[in-house]
Amino acid sequence: MTTHAIAIVHEEAGVYGIAFPDFPGCIAAGDDLDDVLRRGAAALAAYIDSLLEDGEPVPTPRSLDRLKADPVFRDDAEGGMIVALPVDLSGNKIVPLDVALDEKLIAAVDRAAERAGLSRSDFLAAAAKAKLGA
Repeated sequence: MTTHAIAIVHEEAGVYGIAFPDFPGCIAAGDDLDDVLRRGAAALAAYIDSLLEDGEPVPTPRSLDRLKADPVFRDDAEGGMIVALPVDLSGNKIVPLDVALDEKLIAAVDRAAERAGLSRSDFLAAAAKAKLGA
């Protein structure tokens, strides 16, 4: 089941940080907004995988309306940017894969993924599922 997790992005001195209020301790940093969003998505996937491997329950992400009613969230979000990142709560384990592709193909994939608002991995996974009819 894919849904969205709300995150807060802050910038300080050219460094971006992202935190997920419904996933305590799940944070990432990056050099720019695109970088921190990519790293945030990867950190969130790893965080959920870790919970599943440990037999811990995975939190259900709250809606933005519910989060905005939370005074702690309002305080944390002050001065930050609120974003929603897709998150897979199906329990499927993400497995790293080393793949070699032509650099022009990678560049085309990255452009298409950016236009679709997806990470490279999510774009390639969607393309593979479409090709497999899954």
